[in-house]
Amino acid sequence: MTEYRLDEVREMFGEQMHENVSMANYTTARVGGTVPALISINTIEDLAKAAKALWQQDIPFKVLGSGSNILVSDRGLDEVILHNRAHNLKIDTKSETSSIYAESGAILGTVARQSALRGLSGMEWAAPVPGTVGGAVYGNAGAHGSDMQQSLKMAKILHKNKGIQDWPVDQLAYQYRSSVLKRERLPVVILSATFTATKTSREAAWEKIQAFQAHRKETQPPGASMGSMFKNPSGDYAGRLIEAAGLKGRRVGRAIISPVHANFIVNLEGAKAQEIYELMKIAQEAVYEKFGVTLEPEIELIGEFD
Repeated sequence: MTEYRLDEVREMFGEQMHENVSMANYTTARVGGTVPALISINTIEDLAKAAKALWQQDIPFKVLGSGSNILVSDRGLDEVILHNRAHNLKIDTKSETSSIYAESGAILGTVARQSALRGLSGMEWAAPVPGTVGGAVYGNAGAHGSDMQQSLKMAKILHKNKGIQDWPVDQLAYQYRSSVLKRERLPVVILSATFTATKTSREAAWEKIQAFQAHRKETQPPGASMGSMFKNPSGDYAGRLIEAAGLKGRRVGRAIISPVHANFIVNLEGAKAQEIYELMKIAQEAVYEKFGVTLEPEIELIGEFD
């Protein structure tokens, strides 16, 4: 990004703007090169305003929440990052139809836990899931037999050309770990989401959450990772296939295919994004050679890789 363009961004955002920022500090895998500018966003009003301003000036940008489910290139990105921390949460237990409203920067697990504490059921599956509401809506996050397609009622979307719209869940055209937003790279920003919920006891909802969190702790590795690397093929599991291909514990540099769960690649402190990418390719090639199955990434690759 030229200094001229950076001057424009400085003028628009002032103290909200941080320059020459390492994405390794903003992704759960703790990898990624630098970006010229990162803007701190604390409200959905600021998020909408920032997106509109950047679109108007034709300055490329991405919205980032917790930085899970993405692998950012070591070469960095030549665009602005809007770091979304808009996290207001409203839980309605008094209306005839209970609902949960959350801004897109809210942590999904927090939404699940706060809903359970208020005696609402429907989001328990999301308690162990890393990431924000916006990312979950975008990628149809799911776990424990449920996902956003089953939980979402409506998403508030800012479209570059059409303004703010309310999208019912069907309009997102969800598929397994995918939405029309993700597949078609539509010029939109997710502002908030409303989820369906049913009344239950706090104890019952919390018992489910504890069971899901215990299962995650037992089956998934600690440490810096992006979450599940590959989508599960129909009728099988990516982790099982990678393990059966003999790749548990395989390393490239400081990145390792987890000995705990083979569908996770863990940063052993100091890994490069390229090392993680190389392990992904090794896994895909080995599984295809042994089983004839093509593993499709669940994570999103951002930037350039060799």
